[in-house]
Amino acid sequence: MNAVIDRPPALAGIIGAGEAMLNVFRTTERVARSSATVLLLGETGTGKELVARAIHELSPRGSGPYIRVNCGALSESLLESELFGHVKGAFTSAHENRTGRFEAAHGGTLFLDEINSMSFPLQVKLLRVLQEQEFERVGDTRTITVDTRIVAATNRELLVEVEEGRFREDLYYRLNVLPIFLPPLRERTEDLPELIDHFIVKYAAENHCEPLKLTDEALDAMKTYAWPGNVRELENYVERAVVMALGPEFTADLLPPHVRGLSPIRLGISKSRTLDSICEELVNLGIAQQNGDETDLYQQIVSLVEKQLIEQTLKSCHGVQTKTATRLGINRNTLHKKIEEYGLSEDS
Repeated sequence: MNAVIDRPPALAGIIGAGEAMLNVFRTTERVARSSATVLLLGETGTGKELVARAIHELSPRGSGPYIRVNCGALSESLLESELFGHVKGAFTSAHENRTGRFEAAHGGTLFLDEINSMSFPLQVKLLRVLQEQEFERVGDTRTITVDTRIVAATNRELLVEVEEGRFREDLYYRLNVLPIFLPPLRERTEDLPELIDHFIVKYAAENHCEPLKLTDEALDAMKTYAWPGNVRELENYVERAVVMALGPEFTADLLPPHVRGLSPIRLGISKSRTLDSICEELVNLGIAQQNGDETDLYQQIVSLVEKQLIEQTLKSCHGVQTKTATRLGINRNTLHKKIEEYGLSEDS
């Protein structure tokens, strides 16, 4: 199926034939032709590094160096030295001059992963490089000029980071020249069969065994799961199934209980905390904790939200029912009934 899609070799290794991923492929090909900065947006495990490499290989800089730096894996001082290099004696352990990643990527592409983890002082230096293509090594006064394309990635909402004072607004707009959003796996479940088959073949070869045959029951379970860890999580579970299988089939019992809805879903922690994402997590958890035979799922989950809303509003209004009813926009008699129903009299 993947081979039928007509796209360059640089993108051929990224699995997906649904409309969501085809949009990513089309956008990637267009932005790769320029030297402008690209910002990759998406949750953990959605394939941002694969797209970053594809952008480099499809660009006129494809024959130049491609260098990746994980900004979240290094302390501020180490990251500064890693990016800009240092001169001998710049700090205690600087026994010799060192070339930074910006210099090493000259004529090519520098991929800055987890850009949201960068400290404010380093954000200022990065902004200068983006605007002027120049910098100084740590401990040096000599200005170095480079021709390096920046591809940055984040799994956070950078505008939220800006609003909360953790990310510079001017740097955000400088990075956000050509944004590409990578959809989470739960929004492209049509790609699941192809992805699963790809990983089955991969891990069967690594473990010297025959590829498993995916059952409809296992596929249905994976289609209804929310995949907070996205493709990376899927890959891990397929590898586990290949290793643990006793027969020729990929059956549902080879999947972890929470994927089959038998225990609470494991929620991702890197996802931006918005009302939509929190509501999504709540609904996923509520569904996962049910046995699948209930006929009042709507009432159960809505009542849970309603109780919390009334309880929190009562507390913020110091237990005054008239004020609480006004804030909620409901009749006072209705509020009184809800307080009795949910056992919130002590808050009133």
